[in-house]
Amino acid sequence: MRAVRIHRHGGAEVLEIDQLDIPQPAAGEALVHVRAAALNHLDLWLRKGLRGIPLPLIMGSDAAGVIEQINSDGPQSEFRPGDEVILVPYRCCGICGYCLQDRENYCTKYQIAGEQIQGFQADYVTIPLRYLLPRPKNIGWEAAAAFPLAYMTAWHMLHRKAQVRADDRVLVWGASSGVGSAAVQIAKAAGAMVITTAGNDKKSDFGLKIGADHVINYQTENVGVRTMEITGGEGVDIIIEHVGSASWPHSLRALKRGGKIVTCGATTGADVHIDLRHLFIKRQQILGSTMGDMHDLRSLLGFIEEEKIIPVYSHVLPLEDIREAHKILENGDNMGKVVLNLSR
Repeated sequence: MRAVRIHRHGGAEVLEIDQLDIPQPAAGEALVHVRAAALNHLDLWLRKGLRGIPLPLIMGSDAAGVIEQINSDGPQSEFRPGDEVILVPYRCCGICGYCLQDRENYCTKYQIAGEQIQGFQADYVTIPLRYLLPRPKNIGWEAAAAFPLAYMTAWHMLHRKAQVRADDRVLVWGASSGVGSAAVQIAKAAGAMVITTAGNDKKSDFGLKIGADHVINYQTENVGVRTMEITGGEGVDIIIEHVGSASWPHSLRALKRGGKIVTCGATTGADVHIDLRHLFIKRQQILGSTMGDMHDLRSLLGFIEEEKIIPVYSHVLPLEDIREAHKILENGDNMGKVVLNLSR
């Protein structure tokens, strides 16, 4: 079988398509024939050189496919060979207090596919049956692969951390990114008024198309000032932040009294300045968030099946074009996810 692997860190040239033996499922596992796999910014960071990852590493945290085989020497499962499934992008211990309280992303043994453990950008993968979800019949393979990691992350930020409500005003950074496009749709589905940002007219149109009420071009407008104008000088209740140092001053300006910034990333840098006086005087909150859990994914599936949320992607490439896929994501040419088609 084919598998996208890195044996060392560096540019897109380190991405290799290796020929490997098809793995065999252990007890309680399924062998899944992958039909589509999606990229995340995590892939770029891992390729460039995050510490402590196992090399060689099969890349990719998101995928969907068909169950080819099940090793029945384990607990009974609802799944059968031939079922179309989505692969859950993490593992956890399943027995600690956090896992038993539906807070799996707090588990000290939480691992992300394609980071701490081997990933999904391969023709076949083995996976424990409890980390499978049924593919909704109303979305195709590409959409099924596009949603798990980014949409789970955005759902957890908005619903579990910020506790978004229908009367909230939400600022989402980066309408065209994976987490950004997910957050726009999720906030809108919750009934919130949504402001988002984009770097050009094409991406601004995309932001409006997926549900934003207002789009601010961060290349030509001051996001903090414009957000205050849109909200009549009050600011927003919630900010979905994953950009970091470049956006942080604007986020602080745009946040209302009692508002919440939820951050899950720092793509432009992690060093930011906070004036604590403004933070406590305005009674604001800054909340960190990473990934999500099965509760988030199952909630998302319901919204997808009801077509309140449609996972978005802009590029579908064959597995052989993995280097080009990385370049598209790295250059910011995508609007939504970049997806690999593994069908052949």
